[in-house]
Amino acid sequence: MEVDEETPSNAAAQPKAGEEKAAGKLHVLGIGGRRAKRGSAKATGTKKTPGEIRIQKDIADLDGGSVAEITFPNPNNLTSFKVKVQPDSGFWKGASYHFTFSIPALYPHDPPKVLCETKIYHPNINLQGNVCLNILREDWKPVLDINAVIYGLIYLFYEPNPEDPLNHEAAELYRDNISQFERTVKRTLAGCVMHGETFQRLI
Repeated sequence: MEVDEETPSNAAAQPKAGEEKAAGKLHVLGIGGRRAKRGSAKATGTKKTPGEIRIQKDIADLDGGSVAEITFPNPNNLTSFKVKVQPDSGFWKGASYHFTFSIPALYPHDPPKVLCETKIYHPNINLQGNVCLNILREDWKPVLDINAVIYGLIYLFYEPNPEDPLNHEAAELYRDNISQFERTVKRTLAGCVMHGETFQRLI
């Protein structure tokens, strides 16, 4: 999945006026919105690694918005967190999709590890939760940050790429019969068993 390093114009909703952060959470990806203030999640008590220092800066630079939300299960550990994505348009609109981020010790020289915890019928996310995103692989550069990865995840929900698939069946259906693909996505979101795989009801 090719993703520009620039923010996609339709990747997120505008932030709501007066929206506040909950403790340990940041709403992100409000395009053109205000910058989120430094969150309450801070590593304390031990010497920070270069990766932790960079992550702290990345988190401070996240934009305020409503399409994605980042949550820290342990507010003192910035290297492991969750991101909830709620697309506001497209095939997967109306449901929430949960991702886990693990930041390696050599970040930003190595990319974050991202796994989708929500079973989804998607050309670029397989049923085991692996994500096909070019900036998580060969196109990662140290100048990229967590924002870029989350933008990339958002973009997958608006513009799936059947030419670089992980779920080959979904990609083939998307290419050959997009109406049937849409019906299949709706069935999985409503909760169904398909080819022996059980999908949880999400809408």
